[in-house]
Amino acid sequence: MNFESLKTAVLQSRSRTVIAVAHAVDPSIFRAAKTAIEQSLADFHFIGPFQEMTDAMKEAGFEEMEGITSFTDCVDEKEAAETAVRLVSDGEADVLMKGMVSTSILLKSVLHKEYGLRTGNVLSHIAGFEMPGREKVLFLTDAAMNIAPDLKEKVQIVENAVSALHQMGMKEPKAALLAAVETVNPAMQATLDAAVITQMNRRGQIGGCLVDGPLGFDNAVSAEAAARKKIMSPVAGDADIIVAPEIETGNSLYKSFTYIGKATAGGMIVGARAPIVLTSRTDTEKSRLLSVVMAAASRKF
Repeated sequence: MNFESLKTAVLQSRSRTVIAVAHAVDPSIFRAAKTAIEQSLADFHFIGPFQEMTDAMKEAGFEEMEGITSFTDCVDEKEAAETAVRLVSDGEADVLMKGMVSTSILLKSVLHKEYGLRTGNVLSHIAGFEMPGREKVLFLTDAAMNIAPDLKEKVQIVENAVSALHQMGMKEPKAALLAAVETVNPAMQATLDAAVITQMNRRGQIGGCLVDGPLGFDNAVSAEAAARKKIMSPVAGDADIIVAPEIETGNSLYKSFTYIGKATAGGMIVGARAPIVLTSRTDTEKSRLLSVVMAAASRKF
């Protein structure tokens, strides 16, 4: 799977994805939306203070398109977040996208008991990386949401990622549970959790995927490294999903891939009733576009 195949899947879907953008007051949002619209990947509903949105549109060279774009005027980011979440909750949009609203305000609306997008599952972040010299996308979870997940939360993080990849068209993704060593060490909780989750997968308690761990990052992605360590596993050397044991590892890998490895990343929150695209001010236009592609490909058509 690569981003081009994901784009193809989106283009071949029966209906266009509608993305509700909360607090769309920055030109970069409209530049990314313009590209997505030109490539027929999505329609957009922009929510925020109308004058600020208008100014951002003009700076981005973005023009309103009847039937493809729509707008809702809101006084501030809190109202914009609530309105965007309600649009998704009511089925008027398929994907929620973070604009210039703070993540805490957006998630408060997402988790609202009356109109939010809760499912009862843990919310987790999954990122996809397009890397130089690598044909398929490498996915990473969780680099942004869960700080120090326990065993139960790790199981849900794996299930969230697998469910998202199923929606994208991958039938049996391979998930590697990272640790500093490949053997179980009672003094290292990450190895214990990885071993338990691997056994749960083998017994059918976690389905639709292949899971193995503990694995070091080298033998999770390199068949040569796995062979040198004599690791016999259908996952080792060919992982689709890298599962970090905690946020420091996940966040460090994310930034290493992008800043040192020159990867382009797309990302979203999964585990809610709809994909949630998280963007930051430092995201490139291409990164925002890849996030849109991931979300559009993983939403339930």
